[in-house]
Amino acid sequence: MTVQQEALARARAFVAAGPSPVVTARDPVNQPMIRRWCEAMGDANPLYQHREAAQQAGLDDVVSPPAMLDVWTMEPYNPLVERVGDHPVFAVLEEYGFTRIVATNVEQEYDRYLAPGDLVSMTVRVADVSDEKRTGLGDGHFVTLWYEFTDQHGAPVGRMSFRLLKFKPRVAGAGQPREEKPEQPPAEPPRPITTPDTKHFWKGLIDRQVLIQQCSDCNELRHPPTPMCPHCRSMKWHTLPAVGRGVIHSFALIHQPKLPGFEYPLPVVLVDLEEGVRLLANLVVADNAEVAVGRKVVLDFREITPDFVLPVFRLDDGGQ
Repeated sequence: MTVQQEALARARAFVAAGPSPVVTARDPVNQPMIRRWCEAMGDANPLYQHREAAQQAGLDDVVSPPAMLDVWTMEPYNPLVERVGDHPVFAVLEEYGFTRIVATNVEQEYDRYLAPGDLVSMTVRVADVSDEKRTGLGDGHFVTLWYEFTDQHGAPVGRMSFRLLKFKPRVAGAGQPREEKPEQPPAEPPRPITTPDTKHFWKGLIDRQVLIQQCSDCNELRHPPTPMCPHCRSMKWHTLPAVGRGVIHSFALIHQPKLPGFEYPLPVVLVDLEEGVRLLANLVVADNAEVAVGRKVVLDFREITPDFVLPVFRLDDGGQ
């Protein structure tokens, strides 16, 4: 038996082992967790937060989003404590060098809505371990886990198929010389997609101006550009050139992903302009300069081509 065959045989032994012991949620289904999940996911379905809407739909009360099926039995995150719920099949594969993991797809089935007060339990079993596959991430095995969920009465409420790839990360060949690639001309940053609502902004940059929309009816300033004033709903607007001064509201140093036309790490700042709107742009800064929230900045421009100009900021030499 080869090492590969041994790894597969040991992993597939879990398929015949059957389901895990029952794991019961630490808390019953509850409204605060539903609300937090909806806020994080941007799910505004009124059935999940408003009793009146739920009752109008024929329900007794608010219900949990079906996609939260497996949330209730998840282990708490604690980086100092080993996760006891990780299936032992993964530890076996790690013994053979399959040390990395990535989820590939999830399928869920629901028998009914979960409601506040339900106490969810689950079991999990290994449904399948594939032959060793070669992927772009590396060689590995696809492991399919099958979860079954029940309520406090033992009645089924749903099922979930969760497929993951357990793989060996690709590494460059040891001792092999690195292939020298011919030097490429510097690339341009990605060009913006202009629309009738944004073309004034990009045209203004060519003229070395940042043009801010101003409502012609209520005089409210807005940015990024939109066709309608969010304050009074007017469709009438004109532009006002920004003075070009502001303070850093927040910032980030981007390392990945690397887009063509930029040097990395790439400082990006969100700036509160003196006019009262915010502008996101790159920051041109020396390596030893201190970037901090509240630091004053001034507007500048980076010409890529005569018809393509980007706004950038520089730290204001005048101080904090």
